[in-house]
Amino acid sequence: MAEAAQNPVTQQEKIIVTNKHGEKLVGLLHDTGSGDIVILCHGFTATKEDPIMVNLAVALENEGISSFRFDFSGNGESEGIFEYGNYRKEADDLHSVVEHFSGTSRVASVILGHSKGGDVVLLYASKYHDIRTVVNVSGRYDLKKGIAERLGKDFMELIKKEGFLDIKNNTGGVAFRVTEESLMDRLSTDMHEACLQIGKECQVLTVHGSDDEIIPVNDAVEFSKIIPNHKLHIVRGANHCYTSHQAELASVVVDYIKTVLLQDKATSN
Repeated sequence: MAEAAQNPVTQQEKIIVTNKHGEKLVGLLHDTGSGDIVILCHGFTATKEDPIMVNLAVALENEGISSFRFDFSGNGESEGIFEYGNYRKEADDLHSVVEHFSGTSRVASVILGHSKGGDVVLLYASKYHDIRTVVNVSGRYDLKKGIAERLGKDFMELIKKEGFLDIKNNTGGVAFRVTEESLMDRLSTDMHEACLQIGKECQVLTVHGSDDEIIPVNDAVEFSKIIPNHKLHIVRGANHCYTSHQAELASVVVDYIKTVLLQDKATSN
């Protein structure tokens, strides 16, 4: 890693991965020539072009580390229908991506997710046990919370009545539809139970902003209590999207990833 960091030559390549449902997932590989790849997972209603995803990819490539940022099914350029819940399906999407790179000369060594993506990478680690380094950026600990703030206080009554709820955007159009099934998917996703299934060999970094207005910083503290091999970093003053703290977020994440990759390399030697 250290040798490549002096003068990384990065090429960006669009790659399509098919998930287990036959849907094409579209992603962009930032290829520095490193054997390790960091998989970057966006949050709710976001895409691979989210500033956090792009900035982290650039910060990693500046250190000679390859990354792959992609759109989950139903988001961005990828095929499929957008769903409100879909946490476990997105973890399966991520597995398709990891498997794709395992068939090449590279290996997906680290998975990182922001917000909903943070929950997805933790769910992945609880189910598949084939990635040793996970970075959870501002994920939610209790998925029963934060719903009324986005859907309105009467969301359950309205969904039970109509079977769905359309959430409007700023111009009055439909931003996305929440079905009863997709809502139940979220409500039945238990992050506490999932995190108890993460093995001690999996090292997890949780990063969270102290001034997060979407997901309280205490959620990060709860993760730190139950994940066995866990490190917690609070970015003071940062909001949910790290609007004024992109550089600090990138520094924390990249330093951690560089350290674990070097440790893995030393162990394997």
